[in-house]
Amino acid sequence: MADTKPRQRVRYLQTEDGVQLAWAEIGDGPILIKAANWLSHLEYELESPVWGHWIRFFGGHFRFLRWDERGCGLTDRDVGELSFERWLGDLEAVVEASGVAEPFALLGISSGAAVCVAYAARHPERVSRMILYGGYARGWAKRGHSDTERQYRAMLELMRVGWGKENPVFRQIFTSRFIPGASEAQIGWYNELLRRTSSGESAASLLEARSTVEVSGLLGAVKAPTIVIHSREDEVCPVEEGRHLATGIPGAQFVELDSKNHILLEDEPAWARFQDVVLGFTGVGAPASREANSPFAGLTAREREILALITQGLANADIGERLRISEKTVRNHVSNLFDKLGVWSRAQAIVFARDRGFRP
Repeated sequence: MADTKPRQRVRYLQTEDGVQLAWAEIGDGPILIKAANWLSHLEYELESPVWGHWIRFFGGHFRFLRWDERGCGLTDRDVGELSFERWLGDLEAVVEASGVAEPFALLGISSGAAVCVAYAARHPERVSRMILYGGYARGWAKRGHSDTERQYRAMLELMRVGWGKENPVFRQIFTSRFIPGASEAQIGWYNELLRRTSSGESAASLLEARSTVEVSGLLGAVKAPTIVIHSREDEVCPVEEGRHLATGIPGAQFVELDSKNHILLEDEPAWARFQDVVLGFTGVGAPASREANSPFAGLTAREREILALITQGLANADIGERLRISEKTVRNHVSNLFDKLGVWSRAQAIVFARDRGFRP
């Protein structure tokens, strides 16, 4: 089978203060630029069981741009100033380097939401719409909760002392807060992401710099249509912070998801709803009635049958038994339909079919 892995294009730019910043784009379609959030790795995230489905979803519907913030991932690790103004400047630098001329959509996840708000307020003519998920306008030291501040201060010390150790127990404190509903494999992967993407000192400095973020005064200046989406039991960023964003931004929609995870996992119902909400808000994604113009139009009747059974979770042997054909024949059909759809795994085929309204 041909290599159908999504083709990510990674590039570098140099910021005005000399930082080599790595940014990437994937997919085609309307432009969606995601502001950086705490601890990322452009390459390691691509096939991950925690972030991979996010990238596949956005890359499947948009020309999706994102970057590793200063201090982590493929971007320079040893940097000087960590400030909100620098983060905002990095977003401006990525927009300039991308050559985007027309208004574009912004995506702010977690700490990225505040950067998006500031950019939309400063450049209202550039932003067509804005999606904020799990975000906040006020950093953790600006919310007036002394217990929360004490908890964060303790975590900062743990990061500086035990982050880089082989034993993941220190890093798992953060993993358990970000994805409490995760499987053992997902927990292991996220623990490793934290280790790979940054040193303990840098990760702590990045988290501490977020404590004093405060863009509440800019919310009223946002002109772009905005949707705020938040998990109901998010421990990393309480849902009240999402409501604060939605209250302050004129005309903003608010959607509350039934989840405990700060990073939505692929197998939870909240992820399916998140996708529906985003596609509905952006107007992207063809309805089933227009499937004749979709990638599924190229599938044979047998391939459509097999795709339908794959989406039900059946293995090749089970599909062969159901259709009364050999397992080898099923493998051949699966290989062909993967090539036609531009996916390389069963999990991707399922997400692809669901996102695009496939009907057997």
